[in-house]
Amino acid sequence: MNYQKPRVKICCISSMEEAQIAIRFGASAIGLVSEMPSGPGVIPEELIREIAQSVPAGIDTFLLTSKQNPEAVITQQRKTLVNTIQLVDTFPFSGYAALRKALSHIRIVQVIHVLGDESIRDAQSVAPYIDAILLDSGNPSLPTKELGGTGRTHNWSVSRRICESVHVPIYLAGGLKPENVQEAIEQVQPYALDVCSGVRTNGRLDKQKLESFFSHI
Repeated sequence: MNYQKPRVKICCISSMEEAQIAIRFGASAIGLVSEMPSGPGVIPEELIREIAQSVPAGIDTFLLTSKQNPEAVITQQRKTLVNTIQLVDTFPFSGYAALRKALSHIRIVQVIHVLGDESIRDAQSVAPYIDAILLDSGNPSLPTKELGGTGRTHNWSVSRRICESVHVPIYLAGGLKPENVQEAIEQVQPYALDVCSGVRTNGRLDKQKLESFFSHI
């Protein structure tokens, strides 16, 4: 198999300055977090729109949304003007068609929180409806849902099996950092990487960690 360098999405972007730093270091996508039940990086939708409109053409702008109602997601996209929707919680299958109809030019990425072999079946079931899958380490079944930004890794062997069993691009998230990203790439061989806490210090983007992360890809 020919090695293909994965793309990188820097998540939890909190300002236009952070977006510029992430892109300067090599990010091809940024993640912008809307209201969540828990986790880091939440910013107002007005700021998401400002950041999304400030980045250069060709950069993917992801709106992370925990909403499970298609109309609510459509409203968010129209308010924020991002080019990609990242659904961090389960979503009704009928809802994908509603998103496609209303937002035909917007990419849809579904998060699968890798908890075990059942995650393989979940990924296979949603793959026909979406543009990409993002594998993360949350737990939607907790009383307060964890839907990302945990800083934990998950079972990469399950992630690799998902990559091999679906025909859409796979983003790998969950506890990635300069020290383990090379191993993650070798084990999973994802289309792209998604990192938040692994390139931050005290919640802020750390240029040294960014440089180290990209140097290990």
